Amino acid sequence: MNREILKLAIPNIISNITVPLLGLVDMMLMGHLSSPAYIGAIALGGTIFSVLYSFFSFLRAGTTGFTAQSYGANDTTEISYSLYRSITIAVLASILIIGIQKPIARVSLVLLEGSNEVESLAITYFFVRIWAAPANMLLYCFNGWFIGMQNTRIPMAIAIIINVLNIILSIIFVVVMKQDVVGVALGTVIAQYSGLITALVFLFTKYKNYLIKINAHILLDINKLKRFFKVNTDLMIRSILLVLTIAFFTNQSAKLGDNILSVNMILLQSFYIFSYFTDGFAYAGEALVGKYIGANDSDSLHSVVRLLFKWGMYISVPFAILYALFPTAFVKIISDNAEIISEIRPYYIYMALIPIITFAAFLWDGIYIGATASKAIRNTMIISAILVFLPMWYFLMPLYGNHGLWIAFLGFMVARGVSMTFFAKKNILQLPNNQ
Repeated sequence: MNREILKLAIPNIISNITVPLLGLVDMMLMGHLSSPAYIGAIALGGTIFSVLYSFFSFLRAGTTGFTAQSYGANDTTEISYSLYRSITIAVLASILIIGIQKPIARVSLVLLEGSNEVESLAITYFFVRIWAAPANMLLYCFNGWFIGMQNTRIPMAIAIIINVLNIILSIIFVVVMKQDVVGVALGTVIAQYSGLITALVFLFTKYKNYLIKINAHILLDINKLKRFFKVNTDLMIRSILLVLTIAFFTNQSAKLGDNILSVNMILLQSFYIFSYFTDGFAYAGEALVGKYIGANDSDSLHSVVRLLFKWGMYISVPFAILYALFPTAFVKIISDNAEIISEIRPYYIYMALIPIITFAAFLWDGIYIGATASKAIRNTMIISAILVFLPMWYFLMPLYGNHGLWIAFLGFMVARGVSMTFFAKKNILQLPNNQ
């Protein structure tokens, strides 16, 4: 079982490493420009896309769960149609997003407050990067399907191509061509479409047998569609609440000034780096939990859940130690701005706490998604975001400022891990799963 976990987790970890690496490079490119506003701009611009894509991230998670369960049940027809249904939604979503990009931008500026300089740069970034939306939507579908097919090497290859190319292009556009936020956004657009082309090449070469002729009656089967939309609606609500919480965190950071915004965005990079390591095992959990539920194999299901949490501890403790011992070294990689380095020191404690506090939530996410336990994952997010994070923010931030904001955010992550642990016995560990 450990071999099965590592076979799926290691390629995910390798591919995920390139994601925060891209974020670090973008922060470094902006952090070495003349004003902290550049870091704030890509932070706010990135937040807009995080919120926007959260409405459709179920295309990745839902596709993985459905595909993995069909794979475990050896249902070859549903393996194909789990991809077809997701692609259909992705195409419609892409048309919608491109069509209403100007209203999205206007609403985003109202909701995400920053200085005039930050907002101006962020909106410039937005109108370039928005053209990557169709590629992003479709990559959700393909990556989710490949993971559900117990193949994480293809998403790894796609992620490496996208992020390495994005880094190279961003450096060329920003450093050589002096395009600042436009260069970072343009690099993302070109890289995303390169990744989409790569995904299609893998699909047509390795999985050609699953590209069966589409039967409208099967594609539009009412029972399949009801389950598809039920699960994906719950996952959409969960994703929206998660991203809105981070967006709200960013918004409150911006209200504390450009320097604190930059400080918090740098600290969040440490959160993202750790999350992408842990998500490697969470994605393995999605694939294996879905497979064993589809195969009705209770013993293997319990075994994989147990071992995933052992691996979570093996990862979180070393990360906590590294963050505790070398925080300044991490910060200086991103920015050499003396003001930021000075202001960030009182917040090093949160960097060290992040790995221990958050790993359970990340792993349970993957396990719940593989089980398509969508109602439970939705409810635990509602509890954590609305009943824990917001009250903590309301009472603590006025008293302790940015410290209060960070305590509320870490409380949100604790609540996610605890609530999903509480609901796991009923929703995950007892077969059949709640479909």
